[in-house]
Amino acid sequence: MAEINVDWLQQKTFVGTDSTKHSVVISSKDDGVGMRPAELLLVALGSCTAYDVVNILEKKRANLHHVRVTVNGEQGETAPWAFHKIHIHYTVTGRNLRPEDVSKAIELSESKYCSVSATLRPSVDLSYDFEIVEENM
Repeated sequence: MAEINVDWLQQKTFVGTDSTKHSVVISSKDDGVGMRPAELLLVALGSCTAYDVVNILEKKRANLHHVRVTVNGEQGETAPWAFHKIHIHYTVTGRNLRPEDVSKAIELSESKYCSVSATLRPSVDLSYDFEIVEENM
């Protein structure tokens, strides 16, 4: 079982600490000190799937140099402003990367390994696409 702590610092600013004692500052958009909680959910999704994709491609011995995951979420216009649609775009940079390997890594993350996408999938329309950037050295 995962356990985290969220501690109130001041005004509308909090610090979240995970089970390994790593922390992130959380605040409202008006306070502007830390991440907004809803966007932190998108960060969780992006980082979960990025981890999987890098891990899978490294196991395939892909010549991988950089991965950027951009996550866009559409929220409802009224409280509780739940996300109803999230799109994930992967930019994968390396040498001689095969589109079928990248596509399979993303598919495995989305359908099998990423706990965040598995949690969101029943209530959120999740979609993704990717691009490969050839790095010439």
